[in-house]
Amino acid sequence: MEASMSPFSSKDLLPQEEKLEITHDKRSLFIGIPKENSEIESRVCLTPDAVNSLVANGHKILIESGAGLLAGFNDKDYSEAGAEVTHDTKRVFGCKIILKVQPPSSEELELIKPEAILLSALQLKTLCKEYFQTLEKKKITALAFEFIRDEDGSYPAIRSLSEIAGTASILIASEILSNANEGNGVLVGNITGVPPVEIVVLGAGTVGEFAVRSALGLGANVKIFDNSINKLRCIQTNIGRPLHTCTMQQKHLVKALKRCDIVIGAVRGKDRSPIIISEDMVCKMKRGAVIIDVSIDMGGCFETSEITSHKNPTYTKNGVIHYCVPNIPSRYAKTSSVSISNIFSPYLLQISESGGLEHAIRNDKGLKNGIYSYHGVLTNKAIGEWFNLSFRDINLLVF
Repeated sequence: MEASMSPFSSKDLLPQEEKLEITHDKRSLFIGIPKENSEIESRVCLTPDAVNSLVANGHKILIESGAGLLAGFNDKDYSEAGAEVTHDTKRVFGCKIILKVQPPSSEELELIKPEAILLSALQLKTLCKEYFQTLEKKKITALAFEFIRDEDGSYPAIRSLSEIAGTASILIASEILSNANEGNGVLVGNITGVPPVEIVVLGAGTVGEFAVRSALGLGANVKIFDNSINKLRCIQTNIGRPLHTCTMQQKHLVKALKRCDIVIGAVRGKDRSPIIISEDMVCKMKRGAVIIDVSIDMGGCFETSEITSHKNPTYTKNGVIHYCVPNIPSRYAKTSSVSISNIFSPYLLQISESGGLEHAIRNDKGLKNGIYSYHGVLTNKAIGEWFNLSFRDINLLVF
């Protein structure tokens, strides 16, 4: 009686042949790199060295003339590396795979062919609902490089660009403090007999860590504030020396702000950065002190912060100089381009070796995490909730 109630038939209980995964042949990629059309964007996705490596592996690169010029790479560099250089923007956007730093504009999106693959940053707050509706209409598969995860669970693109932003924040602040920029004439350096510059860093993440490294390298006194004891402990371990660390208690913050010459804001939030420093606290700072709000792309962590541009990067409020440019890495276009290229190149080779993107994302969860549109289907929950769009879990579409 028990046997008759079994959910398996006699055939099911017999030994079955093992089904092995079918291997896929290496696939050649046809990659288009258009010129960035934004005034604040001067980076390029692939350097000539990366292009040379991809071409040597049998891939074809079509790059728009002048795409790498602001990053220090001319058309001849790309041509000698094996890429085809063209003035035809439409032809570049006609490639199967499109590489961009910034997400394409609505005009550029219309040039992309249906079923294409787009790799770029997402920059959610610069986009509108129609952007994702166009992706759906054209059945475009889109990956945001800031969502791609490494084997250890970290985000390599965010990490690399945060390293640049953190290091640059100290260099920019020291430049602003000079008399040439109508600053206080204070040098960020350990000069014999001269008291060192006081720097406050808000946030002990990657940006904060590299800001601290640069500040200490120049001989400044640094105080780091963060509400995460674990992050404060990690930054001391990573720097390899005892540091002045503190949780964000207003009493200690106000005391530090009154004495400091530079404040670096590097606090992130889920939707926007929390406002850590009120206008009243800014009013208590030294006249001519400098605020660098690296968190401005997420709303800023100073109440007095307002978005500025590379052309007009600073303004003075309550006697304090504010620098609130949202795209600091673009100021150092060559370094940033090499950093981005180092992230893109291995993934492109991996996609090729796997036999295409479809097979690559089945084997690489980190790469799959970067997808926010799969054949036009929105797969990112945050985007869906932000724009009130329907979405599906990528794991239900790719398995």
